Amino acid sequence: MDRVGAHRAPARRGRRWVPFAWAALATVVLAGAGIAAVAAYNQRLDFDDTALPTAPASAVPTAEPTLAPDVTVAVLNGTSTTGLAAQAGEVLTAAGVPVGITTNADRNDIEQTVVYYATADLEGAARGVAQQLPEAEVRLSEEFGEEGMQLVVVLGADYADAVEE
Repeated sequence: MDRVGAHRAPARRGRRWVPFAWAALATVVLAGAGIAAVAAYNQRLDFDDTALPTAPASAVPTAEPTLAPDVTVAVLNGTSTTGLAAQAGEVLTAAGVPVGITTNADRNDIEQTVVYYATADLEGAARGVAQQLPEAEVRLSEEFGEEGMQLVVVLGADYADAVEE
């Protein structure tokens, strides 16, 4: 009985992965080159440094501040300062803004004073009210519209700080 290769040295451990690693590397290199070639051919990859300047963003148009004597405003105190809603109500009334109710809000930890308006056509009136109150923001919200209030001022800590000064 003749043995073929009986005197061959046993294969070294760990050498079986080398051909696989070379094949994987070649696959990655060829795939990357192919993707770059297709992108350049489709003109999606531009190697020139000729970027076009972008146009600046245009400002969002806002309504002009107005006073609407037919829209009643509700003033809610969102702070722990006693009488703040009544005080703000007096300021608004003196400016010609009709104030319906002045009461406390459900929360007393509001930081920012906000004038909420229920529909887009009331934005000008909301901005007119906000002009009378320091630091007030204006936001469209239907949260108070369900309760029949079209304009709602929620006073925050920023208003309390401004009137204390």
